[in-house]
Amino acid sequence: MVRLLNLLTNLFPVWVVGFAVAALWHPPLFAWFGPYNGWALGIIMLGMGVTLSADDFAKVLLMPRPILLGVLAQFLIMPMLGWSIATVMNLPNEMAVGLILVSCCPGGTASNVVTYLARGNLALSVLMTACSTFAAILLTPLLTKWLVGERVPVEVLGLLKSTVQVVLLPVLAGLALHHLLPRTVERITTFSPLVSVVAIAMICANIIGESKSLIVTYAAELSVAVGLLHVGGFALGYGIARLFGYDSTISRTVSIEVGMQNSGLGAILAERHFVNPETNLSIAAAPCALSAVAHCVIGSVLAAWWRVRADSQPGEVESDSEL
Repeated sequence: MVRLLNLLTNLFPVWVVGFAVAALWHPPLFAWFGPYNGWALGIIMLGMGVTLSADDFAKVLLMPRPILLGVLAQFLIMPMLGWSIATVMNLPNEMAVGLILVSCCPGGTASNVVTYLARGNLALSVLMTACSTFAAILLTPLLTKWLVGERVPVEVLGLLKSTVQVVLLPVLAGLALHHLLPRTVERITTFSPLVSVVAIAMICANIIGESKSLIVTYAAELSVAVGLLHVGGFALGYGIARLFGYDSTISRTVSIEVGMQNSGLGAILAERHFVNPETNLSIAAAPCALSAVAHCVIGSVLAAWWRVRADSQPGEVESDSEL
């Protein structure tokens, strides 16, 4: 059973792409899920929280430099990439807002799966995701205000409140459960990764289905913009880790953490705070949903390539002494 659950979890790109294609083919398949998007993201973050313990935060002190590098790269490289791509491509305001918004989000939990598949440093990936998630509570609203405030009105307090609701509270609840109900958590963590994968696939499919006409109309622009964002994130994340002298194992981990966003968070924030009053839909949510598809596909291809390279170089091992 455990092997089957792990296999299904590791096939997360198939889930995301498959649900996205189904949503474009027949949007009503996922239309019913809209009211549950926020709850679904909360479940994803709760699942992340139950995997954490107080000891994990103590481990941050053992490897502060690569964690700090990953978090800083996440909130420096991606937002500036998002803003630059939207500006250079002269994207329509609402699509530009969505691209920039998702670029200001923290690393996604799917990055941990991809890091495992890529033979990266899984412990480092989990810690970077946790730290960037907590940092996002303030940084995502502030960076969004700074980078898109000239395009559309941005309610920083509203974004902050939503981020606390769908990120901080579920993660803290999961952390509390980890310590208060360890036996229950042990059973939950067996299947929680698969639940998280399906949840993010459902969120993205719902938004893609709602935005079908927009996506079809602007397919080329959206594909290029979102693709450039994530290819740039993976490449620059790897490059900056190498620049700071880290080996390929840590560089792969930083690359994946920078290149993969919490697209679900971006989509939920877009749906709550950037709604077109004429259509009552959030056009800004479309780039966020497509972002999940893009980084899953790109991350999986990179993971397969890195895995082959790592397997062909058996002498290369993860070493905490290099952190």
